[in-house]
Amino acid sequence: MTNTLHQKRVLSTVVLSVFSAIAAMNAMADQAMDVGSVATSGGTNAMAASVTGKGSATYEAPSSMSMDTTEPVFNISQHFVEENASAGSNYSDIISFLPSVNSVDPNGPGMMETQSLTLRGFQDGQYNVTFDGIPWGDSNDFTHHSTSYFMAQDIGGVAVDLGPGDASNIGYSTFGGTIAINSKNPTNAPGTTAFGSFGSWNTRLLGAQFDTGSMQNYGDAKGYVSYKSFATDGYLTNSAQRRQNLFMKFQKVVGEDSLLTFVAMGNKLNQNVPYGATFQQMAQFGRNYGLSSDPNSQAFYGYNYDDITSDFEYVGLKTHFGELQLDNKLYTYAYYHNGYNGLNPGFGTYPGTGNGQGLPQTGTVVGGVAYPNDVPGQAMTMNYRSVGDLLRMSEALGRGQLDFGAWLDYQTNNRSQIETDWTLNQAYNTANQVSGPSGMLAYTDRLMQDTLTTLQPYVQYEWKVADNWVVTPGLKYSYFKRSFNSAVQQGTGAPDNSSESWAKLLPALTTNYKLSGNWSFYAEYAEGFMAPNMNLFYKNSPQTGSLQPQSTKNYQMGTVWTSHDLSLSADLYRIDFTNKINSYGCGIFTCFNNVGGVKYDGGELQGTWMVVKGLSLYGNLGINNYSTSDGSILPYTPHTTAAIGAIYEDSKWYASLIAKEVGERNSGAGNGNIPFGSYTVTDLNVSYKVDTGWNWAKQAKLGLQVNNLFNRNDIYATYGATDQNNNPLYFGLPERYVQANFAFTF
Repeated sequence: MTNTLHQKRVLSTVVLSVFSAIAAMNAMADQAMDVGSVATSGGTNAMAASVTGKGSATYEAPSSMSMDTTEPVFNISQHFVEENASAGSNYSDIISFLPSVNSVDPNGPGMMETQSLTLRGFQDGQYNVTFDGIPWGDSNDFTHHSTSYFMAQDIGGVAVDLGPGDASNIGYSTFGGTIAINSKNPTNAPGTTAFGSFGSWNTRLLGAQFDTGSMQNYGDAKGYVSYKSFATDGYLTNSAQRRQNLFMKFQKVVGEDSLLTFVAMGNKLNQNVPYGATFQQMAQFGRNYGLSSDPNSQAFYGYNYDDITSDFEYVGLKTHFGELQLDNKLYTYAYYHNGYNGLNPGFGTYPGTGNGQGLPQTGTVVGGVAYPNDVPGQAMTMNYRSVGDLLRMSEALGRGQLDFGAWLDYQTNNRSQIETDWTLNQAYNTANQVSGPSGMLAYTDRLMQDTLTTLQPYVQYEWKVADNWVVTPGLKYSYFKRSFNSAVQQGTGAPDNSSESWAKLLPALTTNYKLSGNWSFYAEYAEGFMAPNMNLFYKNSPQTGSLQPQSTKNYQMGTVWTSHDLSLSADLYRIDFTNKINSYGCGIFTCFNNVGGVKYDGGELQGTWMVVKGLSLYGNLGINNYSTSDGSILPYTPHTTAAIGAIYEDSKWYASLIAKEVGERNSGAGNGNIPFGSYTVTDLNVSYKVDTGWNWAKQAKLGLQVNNLFNRNDIYATYGATDQNNNPLYFGLPERYVQANFAFTF
């Protein structure tokens, strides 16, 4: 109770400080130096650079907001990522401190896919993730695999857009927001950097980056190649991860003013996948119990693992034809997943017990013979590839700029799942016969081929009403088509050869008004839309299923203040959501229900104040309310989130200390509406740069990172899996993680 009161006092102090700063800002507005307006195209003048460049509050800020924004977009710079991201961090770890964002990797930072990344309560699959502007994700439910693509060492910044954006914002599911990941740009100077990290739980990273610099013999082309090898045993027992990642980016100016870009990434991931633990298991084995070491258990780590290969490539061209500007990216990405698990790892977490749960009394059946004591399991594949094109064009027209373009994506997806007997080396198990008296159907849960075609053309006009006022009306057309050619459809167990399409026109209207060179206001109205995921087709009559397209109407307004020593932003929002689909765990699977209409409202505050040269204070606050038409609870939607911290930097030293609090929340209807209390996690990062004077290494950088500095280990979530007695399986916050870093530049 005392700790909770203390946290509330701290949060109150942060809020009062931010509001006091805003009040002071009002007083300063009339005296503020006019630094000039920043063009909506993104150009800056020298004065504007002085308030956002190196040494300013905006530069040191963990996140900042542009004066030109038309909705809340929290920008995290490459500088902050390089100084604060842990060795294996993914985008979910990098953005976790932001207001209204909730994310925890149960196995440690970057050591497991996040199980809870939400934006204002929107779950994965209800928001968009892009890389260099290209949307990516699973076509079956629009979710994302955070450990299978881009690592922190190649990220040049992340922008988190808490809203659907204007008409030009494309993607599978933009209405819950967009996490826009950007790659680093190549440098002009050649060099090689070797880097590594060693940390708790036998965690280690070794890697290198080679920069070509500008190559005069190749038309000043430049690029870099980066390789990382990451391995960890993880915080949870028997939950190891091994990951190799290769990334390359090259750019070349073609002709006088065209830029050609090539990006390619390959990722190889092997991991053991835990599902949580009951209170009894935590009491007996510790809160870090993950998987069993007993081969007679369905939870044996040797039966629960993933083997995943993924890649991502694109060729981009920026050019112009007279006044017409063109930016085109032709891309492909793929995800190849072989996964294995016990039939239900929660049934049999104790040695030698519970293996028959979920099966007839006869146990497994192989070749017509029953094996009552064998361990049942499953083997699955999910292999997909997307190919697509993203075309953006713009042209000056009248008192503004006309923007138009289109996104086209085609994804093919093959999925299978079979029942096996682990004791008999994954022999086919026909005990849970799906359909048919014998043959393949007796042990096959699904054998599916499907495609998703997505088309989103858009047009908008950035009308410059005055030098300091821009109004942008726009319209986007969103079209989805799913097609199936499945021998065994999941859910029905029958063949399926069907297709269905959905489409909608989505209007948007945004505006940005600059009261002065330091102070701007913005507002937005936009509609969002997302086609139903694949679960609609897991019924005998897909067209009459209960899962209909989800749509939103979004209203937002906010303000941004930027000076050399102070960066502030605040916003308010209201979202009307129809046909909201909730996902929740059921066993090792995911189930869905339609909760009807939902109304969201709330807001965010954030600010960075440079107290003295080199020292900045940072704070944020997110408030998120909702009400559902059926009275149900949305999973993992904290009413409040908050962060407070300090950043110090000079020519050699960098240090940051940031605490993030996540408020009370529930597990959601599918998990029994289990309540969880608030918790606070504090991270410390310190690094030191030195010019060595050595012949073999010109510069060195040494660092120390401590995640969860005060070792909080609250039980914070359950994702639906249960044991044989229907007890939920929980996760606790991963304990304190300590990591030492080094880098040498040659």
